[in-house]
Amino acid sequence: MSTFLENQNWRYATKKFDATKKVSAEDLSTLKEAIRLSASSYGLQPYKVIFVETAELRAKLQPAAWSQSQIVDASHLIVFANITNFGDKEIDEAIQNLTTTRGLPADALTGYGDFMKSKISTLPEEKRNIWTSKQTYLALGNLLNAAAELKIDVTPMEGFEPEQINEILGLDALNLNAAVIATIGYRDVSDATQHYVKVRKSNEELFLTL
Repeated sequence: MSTFLENQNWRYATKKFDATKKVSAEDLSTLKEAIRLSASSYGLQPYKVIFVETAELRAKLQPAAWSQSQIVDASHLIVFANITNFGDKEIDEAIQNLTTTRGLPADALTGYGDFMKSKISTLPEEKRNIWTSKQTYLALGNLLNAAAELKIDVTPMEGFEPEQINEILGLDALNLNAAVIATIGYRDVSDATQHYVKVRKSNEELFLTL
């Protein structure tokens, strides 16, 4: 745990990446697995995770992300996109995956599926979209922690125009919405932000014991 906390102190939202350094295929595979293993409500993972590697496409995305340099300079650009209008179809697919993975009869979890549908599918679409967008942040958290262990920098980003990102990547047609972005790579030596003392609330200010 001491190493974990050291790595949390090491990490920061990188402002300038070294465009010459790339994350290795092995480390990238580890990060993807960390994202895949993330917790999610009911284990449904109501999102897709898009790795944008094409330089031309990233250049198109940069203006939609407030022209931030990380979009084009980082080793990889990751878009966490929540599934819109999530409902019965996706729940049925998750139940099928669950029964197959655990070697259960096809109808073993019908009741559980119906329960999830009663809690999720009955919600207004707007509330379901808010719920799925929140789930992406759990996956983002796993990425941040795993990357820190590997000494890979990550910048989580909400500074972008979702509608424009969706249009450029064709997400609307896939029933997806760009919820949060992360750029990964290695900090540039000229990024002064890496030397700043980390500022957080004190324990007394942050935590309440009731």
